[in-house]
Amino acid sequence: MDASEKVTRLSLLLVDDDAELCSMMKEFFGEVGHRLDCAYNGRDGLARALKNSYDLIVLDVMLPGANGFTVLRQLRRRKEVPVIMLTARVHRQDRILGLNAGADDYLPKPFDPDELLARIRAVLRRAGRLECSADESVKTFGDLQVNVQTREVWTEGRMVDLTALEFDILELLIRSAGRIVSREEITVSLLERDSTPYDRALDVHISHLRQKLEHGHTLIRTVRGLGYVFTASPGTNR
Repeated sequence: MDASEKVTRLSLLLVDDDAELCSMMKEFFGEVGHRLDCAYNGRDGLARALKNSYDLIVLDVMLPGANGFTVLRQLRRRKEVPVIMLTARVHRQDRILGLNAGADDYLPKPFDPDELLARIRAVLRRAGRLECSADESVKTFGDLQVNVQTREVWTEGRMVDLTALEFDILELLIRSAGRIVSREEITVSLLERDSTPYDRALDVHISHLRQKLEHGHTLIRTVRGLGYVFTASPGTNR
């Protein structure tokens, strides 16, 4: 646990009927200095969310009692708190429903705990609820530096001019580094619409990112028929 984590100790709620997953997440977040409460059905999750003050709520879609969409809609009518939704289902419509209901981010199962923590921090930064330290805000990948707080990108000692959407795509891929991020996930999360087989808009944005960032090195790899993966590791040469 570093100093910045001690200062920005988070209070989180996970609503998921998988008791084993809840136990693992509770242990993981405890080890990195954050408090995680758990609720195992929709009704209890909503009651806890309304009664207590949480920095962020992680909400599963498939819940007994009341599903995640219902919980989110009722929560949004009565309280403003960032929400990340989880789902094991891959239907694009689920993600659209979640985002339309007011979810701040969407994470498919299974997921890596470190990725969930990174997404939590990113959502809280966007909401203005978390100030990150200088060390935490700057991600370095060889000669590529990405400042997630100032939204500046540097490569080979020069600043790269990215559009807002190009930066959002890059940040999403970095948060999921090493994992394939589907076209649907990027399109729904950032473009806020469904993806179609003939939609080439995302390909254009990815192509522009590569032209601006890749100079003889592959940073963003296309996985044919699936999506994209950010291939560089933090602090390593490309």
